[in-house]
Amino acid sequence: MSARGQFSSRLGFIMAAAGAAVGLGNIWGFPTQVATNGGGAFVLVYLLLTLTLAYPILMAELTIGRYAQANMVDAMQKISDSQISKKIGKATGWWGLCTVSLILSFYSIVAGWMIAYFLQALTLIIGWHEFSNWLVTFSIERNIIFCTIFSLLTINIVRHGVSEGIEKWSSRLMPVLFILIVSMIIYISTLEGASEGWRVYLIPDFSKVLQPKLLVSAMGQAFFSLSLGVGCMLIYGSYISKKENLVSLGLSVALVDSGIAILAGMLIIPAMYVASHNGVTIFDSQGVLIDGDQLIFTVIPALFSSMGQVGNIISAIFFLLMSIAALTSSISMLEVPVAYSLESDEGSRQKRTVVIGLMILLISIVLIFFFEVLFSFIVSFTTQYSQPLISLITCLFIGWVWHRNKILEELKQGNELLESTFFWRIWPYYVKLICPVIIMVMFIQTIRA
Repeated sequence: MSARGQFSSRLGFIMAAAGAAVGLGNIWGFPTQVATNGGGAFVLVYLLLTLTLAYPILMAELTIGRYAQANMVDAMQKISDSQISKKIGKATGWWGLCTVSLILSFYSIVAGWMIAYFLQALTLIIGWHEFSNWLVTFSIERNIIFCTIFSLLTINIVRHGVSEGIEKWSSRLMPVLFILIVSMIIYISTLEGASEGWRVYLIPDFSKVLQPKLLVSAMGQAFFSLSLGVGCMLIYGSYISKKENLVSLGLSVALVDSGIAILAGMLIIPAMYVASHNGVTIFDSQGVLIDGDQLIFTVIPALFSSMGQVGNIISAIFFLLMSIAALTSSISMLEVPVAYSLESDEGSRQKRTVVIGLMILLISIVLIFFFEVLFSFIVSFTTQYSQPLISLITCLFIGWVWHRNKILEELKQGNELLESTFFWRIWPYYVKLICPVIIMVMFIQTIRA
């Protein structure tokens, strides 16, 4: 069995875990969900669900990971006493491994598009118009090339390990990500039409707050953006020093993740209304704001095109931002199956990372060839069904299977006064009783939707 890595500092963990959480789910997913679900109403519900549902489950994953010092498959068994719970834990761990691998397979395709659009902006600046058109034209060849480029970038970082690969690059990329977002927000806010976007984004339509579709979307967004239910945070938790205060670390990650999501909304929603002011269509035939891939790959590029040569520069910055966000998440996803492989048998991290990364790339290529049939199905299966259900099982394990005294003992290693805190008085019962009920109610709504 290979020696386990460890984050070298508290800041390094926060940057890496926030990087895992801050991906396309925040920069792309959150603003498009806001656009579809009532603007400020969705923002309000998302923040509430992040604090009341996602954060408690994040703490469950981090705690299990640090206690077990193992991958998801082994960790769920280590907190179990009976043979039945051990078997369920093992099956859940494998389910998580399969889910995260499938998420990474479609994620790499979308991230490849981001790189292609980044290069397209650069080619427009230097006048390579024919190549520029190819870069933004949907084709099997383009998708395979750029999905492969993104996958190789991810593999190259993860193969260097925890501190020298994941932590080092997360600590570099996250500050750049933040600077780019804030710079873009400031610039977009100076343009005509941005004020209307700010109004839509910041003022909730309270009549939509309790709509089932909005609640389900907000829960899915909170789970997906924090990388819950797939083992990413559990495996990152296993790399945290026993001296660290897990409660404050987990809260820091949740706050950074939510903060980046809010910033992304501050960028995208005003940008949509700037685009509308410039003559770009931002509403569909039913009068609903355009979302999803149409927003990122049609509305936003049309906005940049309407801005002339400076638009190409802004476009390059924007899609560089999207590519960085994707990369900080993908490295955490690839680490999940790599960690399992390393801890299951002897072997080189570099070799196993390459092999597993290329296997996931093959799945991506299958999705590309059968895009119309498989892509949307895999996205829905993993993010709307698998992630919430795996999180439900995690809550049941930490609430009903793992002994409460052992949980307290683990958390006190980084905070001797934990037992007297408000967190400890509430969290064990909340994860045991409230979180499972909320997840089940939301899941039923997902099935009905």
